[in-house]
Amino acid sequence: MKVIQRLLDDKLAVFCLLVISIVMIAGVLSPVLAPHNPLELNVFNKYAGISKDYPLGTDQLGRCILSRLLYGIRTTIFLALLTMFVTILIGTILGIIAGFFRGKVDEIIMRMCDVMLSFPAEVMILAIVGILGPNLMNVVIANIVAKWAWYTRMIRSVVIQYMDKNYIQFAKVSGCSTSHIMRRHILPGVSGEVAILATLDTGWVILNISALSFLGLGVQAPTPEWGMMLNEAKNVMVTHPTHMLAPGIAILIVVGAFNFLGDSIHSAINPKLYQKKNNRSRMNVFTRNKKFISK
Repeated sequence: MKVIQRLLDDKLAVFCLLVISIVMIAGVLSPVLAPHNPLELNVFNKYAGISKDYPLGTDQLGRCILSRLLYGIRTTIFLALLTMFVTILIGTILGIIAGFFRGKVDEIIMRMCDVMLSFPAEVMILAIVGILGPNLMNVVIANIVAKWAWYTRMIRSVVIQYMDKNYIQFAKVSGCSTSHIMRRHILPGVSGEVAILATLDTGWVILNISALSFLGLGVQAPTPEWGMMLNEAKNVMVTHPTHMLAPGIAILIVVGAFNFLGDSIHSAINPKLYQKKNNRSRMNVFTRNKKFISK
């Protein structure tokens, strides 16, 4: 409860949560909010300017940019959240198993992680998508394969720190089952670190999905997706540069919101960082008041 209260006291965290919530609600309600069908073509109305019917204008095929932007939330953000959920699930399970049992089990899992981490994530993603082919599902698979080993190693290191705690030792001596210790003691302990890593990495996944779509290796036309919209807008960048603004600004805002939220969660979970942040804020207020009084 203290962590939630600290998070709610942080104005930046509340603002980021509000932005993310609004964007996700807009994605869910996109069939209601979108003024037009995002796939509807009208070449006679291409490059239309901002108007009541088309609040953000139309693209080179006469499609409503606002409608495609709203529907693009589903393929960009929801796809990133699905990718992060599966990646965290695999990383958490393997990380807890490796950190709890140690020995040969830990050795096998860590050697697998070493092999996966020996390849740069971006290169591996491009290679997997290139082998499997440009496809929505292949993008998800590529991101999961590229990141699960990193999460496994990080969560394992956290679990090892918790294994020396007195309550873990007491649970073992008391005869509690392995599953009970993992579920009731270790998992709640690592959940904070998992939340921080997941929030910070969601922005990275969004950028990856958008970048792959921009390169033509991710979501394929005519499916509305922010990276694909940038890909289509680059062809008319000289004549109609404003077409890149809507998807570009959307990616910037959402990725920034996730990154700032991750920093706020980190500060809320870590009491030392939270206290340091509060002291800095108080010092800034004191300095401003001192300058005002001196005037």
